[in-house]
Amino acid sequence: MRAAFYAGNRTINLGECRPVEPEAGQVQIQISHCGVCGTDLHIFHGAMDKRVRMPAILGHEMSGTIASLGAGVGDWALGDAVTVMPLDPCGDCPACRAGHSHICQNLNFMGIDSPGAFQSFWTVPAKTLLRLPASLSLQHGALIEPLAVACHDVRLGGIQPGENVVVIGGGPIGMLVALVAQHAGGKVIVSEVNPFRVDLAAKMGLEVVNPKEVNLVDLVNERTAGAGADAVFEVSGSQSGAEVMTELLRTRGRIIVVAIFAQKPNVDLFRFFWRELRLLGARVYEREDFARAIEIAAAGALPLDQLITEVSSLDQLGESFEKMDGGGACMKILMDCQA
Repeated sequence: MRAAFYAGNRTINLGECRPVEPEAGQVQIQISHCGVCGTDLHIFHGAMDKRVRMPAILGHEMSGTIASLGAGVGDWALGDAVTVMPLDPCGDCPACRAGHSHICQNLNFMGIDSPGAFQSFWTVPAKTLLRLPASLSLQHGALIEPLAVACHDVRLGGIQPGENVVVIGGGPIGMLVALVAQHAGGKVIVSEVNPFRVDLAAKMGLEVVNPKEVNLVDLVNERTAGAGADAVFEVSGSQSGAEVMTELLRTRGRIIVVAIFAQKPNVDLFRFFWRELRLLGARVYEREDFARAIEIAAAGALPLDQLITEVSSLDQLGESFEKMDGGGACMKILMDCQA
C-alpha cells in the first residue's frame, strides 16, 4: 500500500508501507480522504521536528470505511463509514484523572506522535471511531475533525444568540469557527486580509472586513454603540491579532485563543485589568464536539462544499503542502488516498 512520508526539510516522499493488521480492540480503515491542516504545515516547516519521528506519516482530518476488525471489537462492521477522533490519552496523568483526557499531559496525537492517515489503510483503536451517516459524503466526512475544533471553540466560548462576535483570521479553522458561531446565533464579523478568503467568506454568507482597509475597532464600536464585542476568537496567530483582540471587547468580554503562536505575543494586560476581560485557551476537542460536528454537517447547515478548494491524489501531497503554505487562492485541500 502507499503512504506519504514527511522526511524533514520541507520534504514529502511517497512510498510503500506494510498494512498494520488490527490487534484486539483495533480496526483497520481504508482511508478515503484526508485534509491538509495547519498543524501539518507547522510540521512541514520543521517547527515540530523534535516531536515527530521521521519518516513520519502525517494526517488526521480523515474519512474512510472499515476494512478489518480486530478481536473483541463490537458495534462495528466491515464497510461502515467512519471518521477518527485522533487522540489517544494515557488515562493516568493529572489531566486525564481530572476528566480532561483530550489535553492529556502524555497525549498521543495520532498523525503527529504516531502514524496518521496520509496512507491507503490506517489501523487505530476502535474507541477513536465515530460513525458517519449515509447522508454525509466521505469528502465532507474528512471535514468533521476541523469542524469539531470549531464546535469545541464556540462551545467553550459560550456563544449565545444575538452576541457580537469577531473572528480574527479567515483560514480554514477561522472560517469554520465563524460559520459555527453564526449557526449558534452570533452576529459574526470575520477579519481577514487575504483577498481570496475575503471573497469566499462573503460567498458563504459571512460578514467579512479587511482590517487594512477598514478600522475594525471603529466598526465594532459603531455596531455596539461603543460597548464592544461580546467575544473575540483569535485564529490568526499574529502579533497584530493579539494586539487588536483586547481593543475589540466590551467590559467582561471573552477572548478565545485558538491559534498556535510561533512566538510569544505581546498582549495588553492593562486592558484586561481595565475592562475585566476574560481569556480562554481552546485546544482540540472532546467527543461531544465531534458528535455536534457530525450533526451539523449531516443536516447540511453549513456550506462545506465551498471550503474545499481542490481534491488531489496522495502523490501530490508535497505540492499541496507548498500551495497551502503559500496562501493565495486556497482554503482546504483534501487528498484522495485511493486515487
